[in-house]
Amino acid sequence: MTKEFETVIGLEVHVELATATKIFCGCSTAFGGRPNSHTCPVCTGMPGTLPVLNRRVLEHAVAVGLAANCEITRHSQFDRKNYFYPDNPQNYQISQLYLPICRDGYVEIDTPEGEKRIGIHEIHMEEDAGKLIHDEWEEGTLVDYNRSGVPLIEIVSEPDMRNAGEVIAFLEKLRLIIQYLGASDCKLQEGSMRADVNLSVREKGAAPGTRTEMKNLSSFRAITKAIESERERQIDLICAGGAVTQETRRWDEAKGTSFSMRSKEDARDYRYFPDPDLPPVHISDEMLEEIRSRLPEFRTEKMRRYREEYDIPEYDIEIITGSKHMADLFEATVALGSQPKKVSNWLMVETLRLLKEKELDPEDIRFSPSHLAALIDLVEKRTINSTVAKEIFEVMFEEDVDPERYVEEKGLKMVSDQDALRKVVEEVIASNPQSVEDYRGGKERALGYLVGQTMKAMKGKADPACAGRLLKELL
Repeated sequence: MTKEFETVIGLEVHVELATATKIFCGCSTAFGGRPNSHTCPVCTGMPGTLPVLNRRVLEHAVAVGLAANCEITRHSQFDRKNYFYPDNPQNYQISQLYLPICRDGYVEIDTPEGEKRIGIHEIHMEEDAGKLIHDEWEEGTLVDYNRSGVPLIEIVSEPDMRNAGEVIAFLEKLRLIIQYLGASDCKLQEGSMRADVNLSVREKGAAPGTRTEMKNLSSFRAITKAIESERERQIDLICAGGAVTQETRRWDEAKGTSFSMRSKEDARDYRYFPDPDLPPVHISDEMLEEIRSRLPEFRTEKMRRYREEYDIPEYDIEIITGSKHMADLFEATVALGSQPKKVSNWLMVETLRLLKEKELDPEDIRFSPSHLAALIDLVEKRTINSTVAKEIFEVMFEEDVDPERYVEEKGLKMVSDQDALRKVVEEVIASNPQSVEDYRGGKERALGYLVGQTMKAMKGKADPACAGRLLKELL
């Protein structure tokens, strides 16, 4: 009889918060600085230094907790998590174990079986560690402490997920909530959102199995492959009469498999104790209500409003609201007087095409609402044609140029001189006798070719509709 196994998955999601400075000092959190240029005695763990909590970190953590239906801990504290590693300058990490800032929340996800609630055990604040850089040429390891002290929240889910699809749905929902709050950009490729996967398998109806934790997962694709691989590894091990070891494993994307790193630690291994340098955190009624009042309109409410206010397709609504930045861009452009469907068309077609070609996220869009509105207006007024508009948009996508100024500087206005257009059309007819004959013989497609030749002769500055009408008239 074939055994039927069930997968049990929980996540530990680390999110870098969008603050200008670190959690306990005034150093910059900007990504990509010269190694060890964003450091000070506090975030490099020098003796005698004292940490001071960044209030913005607390506000972001509470906002995420409220959006994730958590209970907010009104009196919380920081603890020291002791471990010794080169990228951990104090030889301990300031985190929260005993009184985390948020508890007992949930996020609802859509699954093929319907809506499912994924529990959130807790959310706690902590500092990030530095980064080790392995130098293969010198056969040594360098340490960059720029990331040391960057503020994090760790979101610990309940083991409520049963497959990779539910995990990705949970992470996508979580990422959208946090992006809408402005608490983080949640870019997996830059490490501002990282997920560790705790996974076990069990025979259906049996007690929970032994779990492993997988690290080094930097994309949804890697998370999916890692879950499927680890599930199969554990099932094969159990079926062969072996036992799963509780351990931390490292996912190797290139090899498509995971490797054992170390036995899995428990809280007692870290010898937690309350941090003596940081006072307890008290959240007043006034502060809690102030943060609650600043919560934005989230995606579900925004989709409902779009259906009521804007005459655009449901698919457009889903894509546009799937990014806070794109939704803001859409609404701001419409507010400037552009028709919603025309704004939607530019976002859904040209913008998505360029994002895909350049392998960018919607959050990387840099052109302004005013410039998109101006471009739409130039097409509406027939100052430029759609072909020229697409060319301008590509430049605008890269450099956010002012389309009106760009049209003037490059001389891209449509030629409205009918005599000049007629002269070019006559030359096109004379130069393409076969296409003329085909059109007169009933082949409508030949007219499109002749329009194209007219546009080419006028360097794209003719009105295609006018050129088509004039060609029909002369033919």
